[in-house]
Amino acid sequence: MAVKIKLKRLGKIRSPHYRIVVADSRTRRDGRAIEEIGKYHPTYNPSVMEVDAERVAYWLGVGAQPTEPVLAILKKTGDWQKFKGEPAPAPLLVAAEKPARPTFEAFGGEDDGKGEAITQKKKADKKDEAPAESASSEA
Repeated sequence: MAVKIKLKRLGKIRSPHYRIVVADSRTRRDGRAIEEIGKYHPTYNPSVMEVDAERVAYWLGVGAQPTEPVLAILKKTGDWQKFKGEPAPAPLLVAAEKPARPTFEAFGGEDDGKGEAITQKKKADKKDEAPAESASSEA
């Protein structure tokens, strides 16, 4: 039985998420897997690549063949170089923490308002209503 390390697609139409799985080479892309050994989220910035290094080393050691996309991921994480005995690549980028949004109090604002509308309501013109009422009462 030939075993492959490949990507299993999940997610909605325009937001793909992948799991890195070990599966029989004859199974379909999203079919049954022997084991899940990682995940890959390409739409995040920077993309998320999490791989269980021990399980990858085991499966590569017993003869599992990675597909081209998985091989690229393994090269970026350094697991392929570790398996081949080559020097490790540069570390991956880690997402920087987003600064917290400033609050209303941070701007020094205090709520002095009375909770009323700023613009005044329009008052109905009484001159227009009076002739209309008198005309209807005369008829």
